[in-house]
Amino acid sequence: MAQNDSIEYELLPDGCGFCAKLAGQNIGEITFVKIGIDKLMIDHTFIEENYQKLPIVFNLVARVVDLARRQHRKILTICPSAMDVFTGHPEFDDVRLINSR
Repeated sequence: MAQNDSIEYELLPDGCGFCAKLAGQNIGEITFVKIGIDKLMIDHTFIEENYQKLPIVFNLVARVVDLARRQHRKILTICPSAMDVFTGHPEFDDVRLINSR
């Protein structure tokens, strides 16, 4: 099993998501849709089965959160995995479009 610190995260070429790579291989991905000038909607995450025990989904969501903060956007998510991350991490509430718990 890979070490979490050996995983690299990159913005996708279209600018609408991030991928997680290990030794050049894509092992995870998060995608979002830009809505207007002030919102992002996370619509999909995927982690290769062998790496699902690592905190890759959290790290991918954190990158989207950082991007949203830099771009002054709010985040809506329709992806269950990303929703779980938001539910468990109140430090992301400042960018949640809906802050209900």
